[in-house]
Amino acid sequence: MKKSNQFSIIALRRFLFLLIFSISLIACKNSTSEVKTDTKKEEGTKAKEILWHINAIHPEGKSFTLKAIDKEGNLFDIIAIQNSNQHSFLDVKAMVGEKKLPVKMLVSKEKYAPVKAIDKGGLSYDIKAITDEGERLAVKGITQYGNIVSLKAINKKGEFYGVKAISPTGELNDVKGIKINIKEKEMTLNGFNIYAHIKAMHQSVGEVADDRKEKTKSKKKGKNEEMESIIWNIKAITLEGENLDVKAIDSLGNKYDVKAIQDSDQYSFMNIKAFVDGNELPVKVLVSNDNYSPVKAIARDGTIYDIKAISADGTIIDIKGIGRSGSIINIKAVTENGDFYGIKAFSPDGKLDDVKGIKIFDRVKEMTIRGNEVYAHVKAITQ
Repeated sequence: MKKSNQFSIIALRRFLFLLIFSISLIACKNSTSEVKTDTKKEEGTKAKEILWHINAIHPEGKSFTLKAIDKEGNLFDIIAIQNSNQHSFLDVKAMVGEKKLPVKMLVSKEKYAPVKAIDKGGLSYDIKAITDEGERLAVKGITQYGNIVSLKAINKKGEFYGVKAISPTGELNDVKGIKINIKEKEMTLNGFNIYAHIKAMHQSVGEVADDRKEKTKSKKKGKNEEMESIIWNIKAITLEGENLDVKAIDSLGNKYDVKAIQDSDQYSFMNIKAFVDGNELPVKVLVSNDNYSPVKAIARDGTIYDIKAISADGTIIDIKGIGRSGSIINIKAVTENGDFYGIKAFSPDGKLDDVKGIKIFDRVKEMTIRGNEVYAHVKAITQ
């Protein structure tokens, strides 16, 4: 009888051990599954909005608040909206009643490009900086540097004041016009031809800071002084710090270079292209129902090229958009083991940019290129 009881206790202990082990294993699997499938959840989850004030900054340190103004002279706030954990690239909106209206730079034959808040029905609101004395200063696009158009408030003497976004904790972003399209017109919005999208981004590096120099240039002349393009290399960085080549690959396995192109003084927001048979192909994140979004180069005839990282032993690694944080899509090389490698742009003299997907709109599809639906534009940006 005693032996029987001992056997029963041993059997019970074994059963409890197996039960606890099974529960732990299931929990571990569930946890891993949640980590691997967080991309689409991230897109649907918005953090509490943090509103950044938009001011023009006088050289003496005074700040003049930017406002949207309707035809009756009513004033409305202009703010940058942080709705995720990143604040390197924020939307700028006009708060008109319950509406959050996009702020855009318009195509114009004037020397400096007008900046407006755009509503439906062909309505627009002027954007002005309001001084302490109540003077209303025009806010204009002044000069284009590559993909960036400098934005300034202009006083009666023609002096320029920089425009900044300021967070509640004192962090600072530049407010700039951003161009995605190489053409003058980005798009048409409610009847208005858009020249650039207004965004608040980390303070730009390498732009001409001399306002007197900017005063002598016309926005219509486009880019600043012609300069030879500087080519930045694109690499995936392994967990061990090794740099892997990033290539565009066609259906036959042929490999082509993928580079960032610096064609002006600024290198805070640069195009990334695939160099295929003498052509520079745009690189985009495509719309997809997959957990991770594909990154492709798109040819003029609609042919797509895979964008891959290649290890020293020839292993080909997918590059994907793995999750959204506000207007930024994180782009990583994704190994078969589920490891993520960051993607970076390296200048010839050792400067470093992050490679990210950029969203201009809240909607899923940004645009369609030769039958391919684009989810985000791939750029090299300063973080």
